[in-house]
Amino acid sequence: MLPLGNIMAEEQAVAQDQDNQPGFSIEKIYVKDISLEIPNAPQVFIQREAPQVGIELSNSASAVEDGIYQVLTTVTVTSKVEDKTVFLIEVAQAGIFQIRNVPQENLEIILSVTCPNILFPYLREAVSDISTRAGFPPVLLNPINFEALYAQQKQEQAAQTNGSTTH
Repeated sequence: MLPLGNIMAEEQAVAQDQDNQPGFSIEKIYVKDISLEIPNAPQVFIQREAPQVGIELSNSASAVEDGIYQVLTTVTVTSKVEDKTVFLIEVAQAGIFQIRNVPQENLEIILSVTCPNILFPYLREAVSDISTRAGFPPVLLNPINFEALYAQQKQEQAAQTNGSTTH
């Protein structure tokens, strides 16, 4: 039988080992900002022309405190007929994530790929819901490959860095 002191020391060692393990958890998912504009209502509702829909997407991440990060995935959906705006929807879907004991090189990938992948279904639902509530057909965002976007951003950054050092 082990003395009580040895048992407590073992428990502390196990707890400390667990504290050093990599960890990832979702703390909160929320809509940080949402807006809808229909600048040419009610005339847009009687038009018969099919509108053109443009979509812009962006991601950002910031540290809230040690090991806690906020990630924002923002989409702007613009619907136009010729030069007239039918509607404009902007949604900023946010998440607070706890990420601990992860090497720095992996942290950027988690914040740029993993977290946006988690947020995207919520963003997609918000855009579809708001377009329907505005009286338009639902806007269904196609799936996004955040890994490919991240790789493209890294290539562009490398090209800019290489371009600026050769001049």
